[in-house]
Amino acid sequence: MRTTSRTERPPVRRSVLAALGTVAVVVAAAVAATLPAGATAPPTPAGWSQVFLDDFNGPAGSGVNTADWQYTTGTSYPGGPANFGTGEIETMTADPANVSLDGTGNLRITPRRDAAGNWTSGRVETRRSDFQPAAGGKLRAEARIQMPNVTGPAAKGYWPAFWMLGAPYRGNWWNWPGIGELDIMENVQGLNNVWVTMHCGTSPGGPCNETSGIGGQRVCPGTSCQAGFHTYAVEWDRSTAVEEMRFSVDGIHFHTVRANQVDAATWTNATNHGYFIILNVAMGGGFPDAFGGGPDAGTVPGHPMVVDYVSVLRSTGSTPTTPPPTTPPPTTPPTGDRDAYSAIQAESYDGQSGLIKEGTSDTGGGQNLGAIGNGDWALYRGVDFGSAAARQFFARVASGAAGGVSGLVEVRLDSRTSAPIGSFSVANTGGWQSWRTVPANISGVTGRHDVYLTFTSGQGSDYVNVNWFDFGH
Repeated sequence: MRTTSRTERPPVRRSVLAALGTVAVVVAAAVAATLPAGATAPPTPAGWSQVFLDDFNGPAGSGVNTADWQYTTGTSYPGGPANFGTGEIETMTADPANVSLDGTGNLRITPRRDAAGNWTSGRVETRRSDFQPAAGGKLRAEARIQMPNVTGPAAKGYWPAFWMLGAPYRGNWWNWPGIGELDIMENVQGLNNVWVTMHCGTSPGGPCNETSGIGGQRVCPGTSCQAGFHTYAVEWDRSTAVEEMRFSVDGIHFHTVRANQVDAATWTNATNHGYFIILNVAMGGGFPDAFGGGPDAGTVPGHPMVVDYVSVLRSTGSTPTTPPPTTPPPTTPPTGDRDAYSAIQAESYDGQSGLIKEGTSDTGGGQNLGAIGNGDWALYRGVDFGSAAARQFFARVASGAAGGVSGLVEVRLDSRTSAPIGSFSVANTGGWQSWRTVPANISGVTGRHDVYLTFTSGQGSDYVNVNWFDFGH
């Protein structure tokens, strides 16, 4: 096993799986690999329900459906590690030259190099970050993909991937790998091989062997990974006695990670929340470095990762989850009788200190709370959590705070002086009306409570606006 050393900061998605040596060849001609490009996603199997599907149908040159996907652009998340924490060298863009539909039912993510030698590519993420199985149920995330059809020296530096990150990563950017990562398909240097990994715990080392993670690999069955389409999937199973993640290609299961491989706290921290999906092609970085490096002058740009569809299926268990809405309805629950799992509009408080109401440009319109700084608070009476414990908190926030100004959004129950049951930090999001939904883990809560949002900062300046919040299981 070989890994890449990192001396500055932890990686923020997958690092190197690390794998040199003989890869066992198992030839299995799967039906999914022989379907034509742009094929329709297979029908939903009995016992499962479709919770997300994009077949990427649309005119050639058009972008992804931004109701379902968001572009991640630049070389890092705002305030996060440089080069996405992996050492990759490209700049991600929303340019159709890098990310667009091909008009025949596929998404193409294409790395490009300009005359000055600068690389650009594409990275898209689902807006939803609530993909997880119900208690006692299963979740299956899969995509039918043809890796960039380039091999040998011309493929040096290519790093395509289909993967998922834990929802608490959004808005924090520094809590990897504890919040979990599932690499459903990674490839490097145009090799006929698929790598899969679960990242968790602490880095370096820790219970999940970071920065390598708990990984497996195999060659693509039948047609090579680059020459044809294959279906890559992870099945997250909470119906078994020991919870597990099962990875497959074309229906061939080849790697499993089980909860009992790590301590209970590590597994819980990585799995007690939803996930979001990412599709991207990086150029260079830690994984390519482990296999000879690149890109270099011999690398040939312009070879896309082609994605036929992305699908998420759920098999309902004993206690179905209630995912938070992507865009909450602009309704205000009656004072003193609030549902914890529906959007609670921030301006509907029963008491407050230091806050103002102002019009919002966020989806749905209405008002948000603003001018929020250290020591401010808002009270919401009679929030009903029911009998199944809530373990997540979601808030819709925006910030135009100056550089270096940040603070916490905290949740307390029944008293402003109670210890917080959960919190998240927030800094500049791009503007006071540049909204994002940020999740946080909370201690399990049942029953009816008065909920306080409290705001704590080490600076005296205002640092956040809040539009709405809610809770999840």
